Amino acid sequence: MTDLIPTPAQARVPVRGGGTFPVRRIYCVGRNFADHAREMGAVAPASKAERGQPVFFLKPADAVVTGNANVPYPPGTRDLHHEVELVVAIGIDAAPGVIALEDAPALIFAYGVGLDLTRRDLQGAAKAKGLPWDTGKGFDHSAPVSELVPAAEVDALADRSLTLVVNDSVRQQGSLHDLIWDVPDILHELSKLFALKAGDLVFMGTPAGVGPLLPGDAFVATLEGVAELRGRITA
Repeated sequence: MTDLIPTPAQARVPVRGGGTFPVRRIYCVGRNFADHAREMGAVAPASKAERGQPVFFLKPADAVVTGNANVPYPPGTRDLHHEVELVVAIGIDAAPGVIALEDAPALIFAYGVGLDLTRRDLQGAAKAKGLPWDTGKGFDHSAPVSELVPAAEVDALADRSLTLVVNDSVRQQGSLHDLIWDVPDILHELSKLFALKAGDLVFMGTPAGVGPLLPGDAFVATLEGVAELRGRITA
């Protein structure tokens, strides 16, 4: 069948060592660090038994920004916020049904670091009215991401930290030990709701310290010893 409009370009993320990762979907996890949950006014679980269910939302695949490119300040907001996150890339289609915790690591192709950019004023207004907050999260250029590093080259992931520096000042820092739901937990929970497939990215949630970004701000996001993302917010 002939396409009646030009075929949209496939969003792709560079992979260390060569090649690219074509993006199918972007899943995001909310409130996955207790300190961030508290700073957003939520009650953080005191133990794994009290975790309840993770919070999920999605971004469009073409929201990714790669190659340390500049990020334009989005329209419709006066309160753009940064959220630094571990990014997990899925390399094979999951078998139908719920993924067992012990099977989840086999799905992982690579890791990176990214920013879940948020129009906080739009998100807050939607939350206050009990409405969906897609406009606060799923906008153009809202998912800057580093190159992806093959999982085989990354060991002891839980021992590493996330850091975000803005204009030479540390804004966020947190250990992956402090994730409420770790990577196998999240893939297991996502599989109850979605068919995970090769090309999916999962943004794993952010530690405390989220705050505003302004035109001209330069940022450096780091997954300790693994990946780095640089960029600047432009008018």
